Amino acid sequence: MRIDGLQYANWSEKIFRQLREGQVDAIHVTIAYHENFRETVLNFEKWNRWFEQYPDLIMKGQCASDIDVARETSRTAVFFGFQNPSPIEDDIGLVEILHTLGARFMQLTYNNQSLLATGCYEVEDTGLTRMGKQVVKEMNRVGLVVDMSHSADRSTIEAAEYSDRPIAITHANPHRWHPARRNKSDDVIRAVTQNCGMLGFSVYPHHLKDKTDCTLESFCEMIARTADKFGVDHLGIGTDLCQDQPDSVVEWMRVGRWTKKIDYGEGSASDAGFPPMPEWFQDNRHFDNIEDGLRQVGMNEAEVAGVMGQNWYRFFSENFGPHP
Repeated sequence: MRIDGLQYANWSEKIFRQLREGQVDAIHVTIAYHENFRETVLNFEKWNRWFEQYPDLIMKGQCASDIDVARETSRTAVFFGFQNPSPIEDDIGLVEILHTLGARFMQLTYNNQSLLATGCYEVEDTGLTRMGKQVVKEMNRVGLVVDMSHSADRSTIEAAEYSDRPIAITHANPHRWHPARRNKSDDVIRAVTQNCGMLGFSVYPHHLKDKTDCTLESFCEMIARTADKFGVDHLGIGTDLCQDQPDSVVEWMRVGRWTKKIDYGEGSASDAGFPPMPEWFQDNRHFDNIEDGLRQVGMNEAEVAGVMGQNWYRFFSENFGPHP
């Protein structure tokens, strides 16, 4: 079983076919960065057309059992998520509406302070806001997973402790391995995993040691050492693959509508645009490289199977429905 905890590709028939070539059974795809509710609904509509156009390749995923159907029919189940709470605007009632439409993950922040929590690029981290706590409870109730991939440390730890259900960091790596601003401290990883949450390891070059030149061995060794420290059962892959996206999309991701200036992400103009992917992971056909790499660094078959998809499957099955 292969499940990717986060992708934001420029979707096309080519990529859908590559998903099948790579035997990817399920993916969590971003369908909103800074979109408001109405704009997000239009993105759901766009995906509905793709499901209609390519029924032999992809299907809508709403619960873990849909992955079983996808596997039985040689398709990829697509689960939706937001990298920002902008789709709920300032209305907690939209949480349930969006879950009904098919959303299964929502980040409480995207780099900046939001109405709910603090992003990882802010100087001061004030933790969950009053609205944030209410929204977390509502997300828990309906089965919309709290994602803290772009959130600051205090906010993430508070979310992990305040949430009645496990939360996720769908796409990031340990800060101790590579000190990118968005990678996560041991305290954050511990707070998430000890509360049965999930960490998805990213292959986005800005989050890799040596960036594009990161070796497969280094990446897989990092996963193995993280498993040693925090346990393997709450670890997965969240590639953050942005395949075929034009550089203008990076500007939308980072800038949205909140500033008139260009935000260079990690801090310099050299970080503008999408960086080249490492040679061992160019697209969805290369998941076997990660799988083989995990074996090469000493992980056993059960551990490899967990990281490649079974841990995400268990997490999906326990957290996508109404609160038990």
